[in-house]
Amino acid sequence: MLAQLPPALQNLQLPLRLRLWDGHEFNLGPEPSVTIVVKDPTVVPQLSHPTLDTLGEAFVVGKLELEGSITEVIRVCDELSHALVDDDEGSRPVRSIHDKATDAAAISYHYDLSNAFYQLWLDQDMAYSCGYFETGSESIDQAQQDKFRHLCRKLRLQPGEYLLDVGCGWGGLARYAAREFGVKVFGITLSKEQLQLARERVEAEGLQDQIDLQLLDYRDLPQDGRFDKVVSVGMFEHVGHANLAQYCKTLFGAVREGGLVMNHGITAKHTDGRPVGRGAGEFIERYVFPNGELPHLAMMTAELSEVGLEVVDVESLRLHYARTLDHWSERLEDNLDAASRMVPEQALRIWRLYLAGCAYAFARGWINLHQILAVKPHADGSHELPWTREDIYR
Repeated sequence: MLAQLPPALQNLQLPLRLRLWDGHEFNLGPEPSVTIVVKDPTVVPQLSHPTLDTLGEAFVVGKLELEGSITEVIRVCDELSHALVDDDEGSRPVRSIHDKATDAAAISYHYDLSNAFYQLWLDQDMAYSCGYFETGSESIDQAQQDKFRHLCRKLRLQPGEYLLDVGCGWGGLARYAAREFGVKVFGITLSKEQLQLARERVEAEGLQDQIDLQLLDYRDLPQDGRFDKVVSVGMFEHVGHANLAQYCKTLFGAVREGGLVMNHGITAKHTDGRPVGRGAGEFIERYVFPNGELPHLAMMTAELSEVGLEVVDVESLRLHYARTLDHWSERLEDNLDAASRMVPEQALRIWRLYLAGCAYAFARGWINLHQILAVKPHADGSHELPWTREDIYR
């Protein structure tokens, strides 16, 4: 039995059981909580150097199965990888081509999977971004409503203002801002599936006169300063490092003098934006977010500043996103039978690893989430923000 396993595995003390294709089992430590079922013998040599990328890929293509709660699977597999693989701190940051066609295809791959599938595990408004937990005990529905309110308050939205929503998703924030703050909203997305459902929900709430949602690339936004405020939630991760300057310049051109820009998005651990070690970033790039690139907070604030936007407030919601993803993962795991009828088996395997794995990554600080508020000052340097943040929390 031992001869069939890489020697590196024989002295580990992990709560992990290996079950081979011939039925033989080998415990890597006492009281295993997770079982890796090896179905393809070609996987065995990889277990001596188990990067998170190779383990994830083997599960996605069905060469191995994973038994145990998905949360525990992620934890134990990370411990296995950590024991046998060095963190690759020398990997180079990703620099992908981001033209309009490439970006549209990447967005379609991820977001046009199935509206019904996303409805299984997202909140009632289908907010596919970090929730905001004032106590940590909120439901996912409440946390997303609180997130909408938090964003709108930071933007100091006033009735009659014109809000640009870049990457509007299924329209939850647009509807909330129009309904609760009385603004007009112009929202854009590159996902046809998102747009169709978002428009249906706008009509269902009778908000057609306040909200206009379009299939549009951010690079085609008007540059005449017509918008009072701009919000971009979970979108700039798709822009790419090479295009961050253009993205920021576009937001600057879209907003009026004195207007505010809120960028809410995932940020990298490393200042140069290179992916996290041991293959986790590579798995996300290959299977979840093609061409996705995470800039560091310092990189993003520098680009905003260079185009003339003044950064006035920054808030990290890293642990909020870990909690959000825990909710999403639990809801998906509770609905696996229904999900299996909505998406291909391989897609479901990807999303199970993705949601649970990202919850783990945020909890451990591999990635972060920052809300960055910036203002476009008037020519004399003035702006209209209050002296303190007190109004946000009042």
